[in-house]
Amino acid sequence: MINIVFLDEYSLGGNDLSAIKALGQYTGYDRTKPEQVLERCIGATVIISNKVYISRQTMSQLPDLKLIAIAATGMNNVDLEAAAELGIEVKNVSGYSTYSVAEATVCGVLSLLKNSSYYDHYFKSGAYAAISDIFHFGRPISMLRGKNWAIIGLGAIGHQVATLAEAFGCKIAYYSTSGFAREERYPRMELSQMLAWADVVSIHAPLNAQTAGLIGTAELSQMKNSAIIINVARGGIIDEAALAEALNNHTIAGAALDVFSAEPLHESPLYSLKDSYSLLASPHTAWAADEAVERLIEGIATNIKSIL
Repeated sequence: MINIVFLDEYSLGGNDLSAIKALGQYTGYDRTKPEQVLERCIGATVIISNKVYISRQTMSQLPDLKLIAIAATGMNNVDLEAAAELGIEVKNVSGYSTYSVAEATVCGVLSLLKNSSYYDHYFKSGAYAAISDIFHFGRPISMLRGKNWAIIGLGAIGHQVATLAEAFGCKIAYYSTSGFAREERYPRMELSQMLAWADVVSIHAPLNAQTAGLIGTAELSQMKNSAIIINVARGGIIDEAALAEALNNHTIAGAALDVFSAEPLHESPLYSLKDSYSLLASPHTAWAADEAVERLIEGIATNIKSIL
């Protein structure tokens, strides 16, 4: 029987792990500190990790280890070169959260355009009950239909966002962060041209040398002051200090962020915006719809079965 160790169960939000547990002798830890990794993995055939880093030093001391099953798509929490040299398989799960992230993107756009946070607070604060008017127009409400939607990174998620945006009657264009031109049904624009054209900008690209700091003061200043930007990819793609300044100066109208330069984000000018309603933020949960997590668990189980 194989020994399976899951180092950060909390990352799957308490969902049912029975499909994984049935595959061998299972030990799960809610969270694991770096100094606890080796001790907890002694004797493991399979390590499951979402964000806990697995180093060369750790792997070299685990002779029974056959598979590192990544409970995510990104594989930057494993020394892949060392794993290959040691004959340890590393398998991720791709595509499980495409629809969840795409829907979260549209949710962010609609929430900002409709100023949902403001009006929800207005009602719950008692302000609506205190007036005699039926209507209250404290902040503008805009339609998504007819807007120009710019996509940075037209991969699987970017394509799904484009499909949803088209259903709302948006015009689509994209920017290729790799610089490669592909045959697509949407026009490809250079970044500065696209930012000036867009009413909505959404980011769906990996964090790499081409995308780190891609959106800073200069890029934000090229956008319409009525435009909004959404980042559900990686926090380092947007300069957060520049974004805070752009929101405070009304250079752009709003932003929705699900990812940040540091997670959790402890200190940031985003916490002290002049207008808190200009920012919609969530703690890296765009991927985490229950249905998506179920698909992720199924994918992890499939990857473990591959070594049985």
